[in-house]
Amino acid sequence: MIYITRKASFNAAHKLSRPDWSDDHNEEVFGKCANPNWHGHNYQLYVTVKGEINPETGFLVDLKWLKDITNVHVVDKLDHKNLNLDVDFMKGKLASTENLAIAVWDQLVEVIAESGAILHSIKIYETENNFVEYFG
Repeated sequence: MIYITRKASFNAAHKLSRPDWSDDHNEEVFGKCANPNWHGHNYQLYVTVKGEINPETGFLVDLKWLKDITNVHVVDKLDHKNLNLDVDFMKGKLASTENLAIAVWDQLVEVIAESGAILHSIKIYETENNFVEYFG
């Protein structure tokens, strides 16, 4: 089994807050991430797939194809958007990086499976120092 990863970038705004909590409680739990005027990140997304190499092509998957499906199903929907308001697959979810990683997985898992590869992980860097990894 071999693993291959494609990196993508996107910029997005979000706010961490629960509408059923007071502003004070949201600030107490989420700190400056609960800013009512939102805040943004320059996210780095890593999509890792695994499987067997196709003996005819020498590829697990064509990386251009992986780039294209990641852009169509994920990056184009997230880039320069508000995660809380603009992204269909984040509706009704707290816009944490943890929930975002799961939602990205859900957008890609079946499309990648159709290629014969297996989605292994989604890794999202929210900042230089903070990232989430999800393995399904």
